[in-house]
Amino acid sequence: MTKKEKVAFAIETLESLYPRIPIPLDHTDPYTLLIAVLLSAQSTDVRVNKITPLLFEKASTPAEMIKLSIEKIRSIIRPVGLSPMKSKGIYELSHILLDKYEGQVPQDLEALEALPSVGHKTASVVMAQAFGVPSFPVDTHIHRLMYRWGFTNGKNVVQTEKDAKRLFPMEKWNDLHLQIIWYGREYSPARGWKIEKDIITKTIGRQSVLKKLKN
Repeated sequence: MTKKEKVAFAIETLESLYPRIPIPLDHTDPYTLLIAVLLSAQSTDVRVNKITPLLFEKASTPAEMIKLSIEKIRSIIRPVGLSPMKSKGIYELSHILLDKYEGQVPQDLEALEALPSVGHKTASVVMAQAFGVPSFPVDTHIHRLMYRWGFTNGKNVVQTEKDAKRLFPMEKWNDLHLQIIWYGREYSPARGWKIEKDIITKTIGRQSVLKKLKN
C-alpha cells in the first residue's frame, strides 16, 4: 500500500467503526468542557466524569467558581490528581474569563493557551469540541497509533500533530481525533495488545512494530 492508501484505509475503517462519535468528557457548555479537559490531564475520563458533577453542582460558571476558595475546589477535585495545580488554575482562569471575556470562553486558540493550566492540547480540544474549529489535539492514544501505523516518527506529540494535520483532510480532523482515541482504547491499547483485534495496525502497521509484537 502507498501512504495515501494507508491513510484512506485508516479513515474508512474508523468511520465504519464509529459513525456516531461519543464525546468522552461530560459537559454542558464550553466552560464546563474547558474545566473537564483541564481536569483530565494525567487522569482518566471515567474518573473525571465522576468528579465534575460534584464540582459543577456547586459551580458551573466562572462567576460561581470564584465564589469557592481554591482549597474548596481542591477538596472536590482531589481524586483526579494534581489537585493543587488544577484547583489554582481553575480559580484563576475563571477570574480571567470574567475580567477579560465577560465570563465567556474565548473562541481563540492563543487566548485559551494563555489561560492558567491550559496547554495546547486542552485548548485544541475546546476549539474542536466546543466551537467546531478544525483541530487535532494529540493524546497518548493518538501518539501511539500514529507511530504504530507508520504515520509519524513518534519523537514527540508536536511532530505527531503536524503529521496528522498533513496526512488527514482538515474537514475530518475533529472526528478523527475522537475516533482514533476510541479505537486506541478498544482495539490497540498500550497494554494487553492483541494484534488479531487491531485490524488497522495489522493491515498497515509499520513492520518494526509488527515484528516486535510477534516476537
